[in-house]
Amino acid sequence: MNYYLAIIPFLGAVEAGLFGQLPYEIEILPPEEQKDDFCYSVKDCWSRMPKLMDDWKAFFEYLLSTEHNTMNSASFSSFKLDDALGLMWKAHTSSIAYALPKFQDRLKYISDPEASFGDDWANAVDFIGATHFSTDFPTTNSFQVFLPQRMLVEGDVLPSISDFSPEQNNVLVSMRALHKGNKLTGGLLLKLWQKAMSTEAGRKMGRKLIESLASS
Repeated sequence: MNYYLAIIPFLGAVEAGLFGQLPYEIEILPPEEQKDDFCYSVKDCWSRMPKLMDDWKAFFEYLLSTEHNTMNSASFSSFKLDDALGLMWKAHTSSIAYALPKFQDRLKYISDPEASFGDDWANAVDFIGATHFSTDFPTTNSFQVFLPQRMLVEGDVLPSISDFSPEQNNVLVSMRALHKGNKLTGGLLLKLWQKAMSTEAGRKMGRKLIESLASS
């Protein structure tokens, strides 16, 4: 999964020209096993997952287009954080949506509670991303305390995992309920949330709701 959240963005940045005109083609060395689960160059990835590459390229192209204008203070306003976050989250959730089905069969190698948490988190990211949630270091750092500090193991039962804080237990319970609700409605819950988050005012309210749920 992390390959699609690290290497694919990197190759998207290469294609967007973030590193300038490189005199050589970048190619990632393949693993010894499961080689077909991954792609290894811009051309290879583009042939396998064009939409995903498009999404990451669009994000980095936006950053580059606004960077070129920062030399002119009057043009600095061309960069809008909300727009940048929207493109970033679109690409991020696309990476998860593409990779998650590919690796469902690997979940058997981890505990059932950890596998369930992984699915719950992937679902929650769709809701979080729709708010264009800020991913700067202070915000990310402050919210990570509400997530597990270790992998879940057999015997971990919500909402009473003894070495997790009450807030961590509550967040995991909320994510489980959100995932179940979204599945029961056939994804309608997410669609309604995305519609509510279609304006800047709506996204601001959505972020405040997430903050209040996490800290309650």
